Amino acid sequence: MTPYGGVLAHAVNGDGPPLLLLNGGLMSYPAWEPVAGPLAARSRLIRCDFRGQLLSPGPAPATLEGHAADLLELLDALQIESAHVAGVSFGALVGLTLAARAPQRVRSLIAMNATDRVTRDIAARGRLARDAAHDAANGGDGGRVLDLVAATTWSAEYCAAHAAAIAARRQAVRLLPRAWFAGLEQLMASLEDLDLTPLLPAIACPTLIVGAECDETFPIEHSRALAAAIPGARLVVLPRGSHGVVIERPAEVIDLVVNFLREVDGGVHAAR
Repeated sequence: MTPYGGVLAHAVNGDGPPLLLLNGGLMSYPAWEPVAGPLAARSRLIRCDFRGQLLSPGPAPATLEGHAADLLELLDALQIESAHVAGVSFGALVGLTLAARAPQRVRSLIAMNATDRVTRDIAARGRLARDAAHDAANGGDGGRVLDLVAATTWSAEYCAAHAAAIAARRQAVRLLPRAWFAGLEQLMASLEDLDLTPLLPAIACPTLIVGAECDETFPIEHSRALAAAIPGARLVVLPRGSHGVVIERPAEVIDLVVNFLREVDGGVHAAR
């Protein structure tokens, strides 16, 4: 058992091959609702919060390996020998780590809006949000976290079209408990100096990398680097896509996930 406080908070829906969805850093698993129904129609869909997010107990592990260990404990608790894994942003990074460290537990991997490593430029942008989370954990304006994240997560067009919803979300984030902001800071800290390149050649499962052409958080060249480093990986680039494609373009995300899993389950990738 991991030492962090019990099995991750989770929800399970549907019946079929297990599919584990992994949150981005500021997400909680209910945020997957726009895509959950269609995915649960063909899968046993498992959603969870990482430690450091809203619903799971205990402090966030200091490393991605610690988060991967939490996922293994969750799969054990659900008596799942192996699962398809799909993650976005932070969750994709944990998914990549899980696939490399426990290849027998990951049937296939979809990594969306991810990176092979955290460069100085990526770290500098992330540090602003991390500092804002630290300030909010100590009584500052939590809405500032959403301001910074929104500026690089969603497209300008999406922000303009959903200004009222984003303003309401800012207010909701501002009211979150200080412990949530402390957890967010811990999640971000686990990415400091991150370099997944030594792990990537060990990923043996069928892998789909989904990059977004206009991703400002993890620029598209990092999606290309991931696909090049993982044996047999396929790369799909979403034209004009932002870091927040799961929220902005859920129908495309559903199609990508369902079609890829259909290929894997149908044996198209069986030779890998």
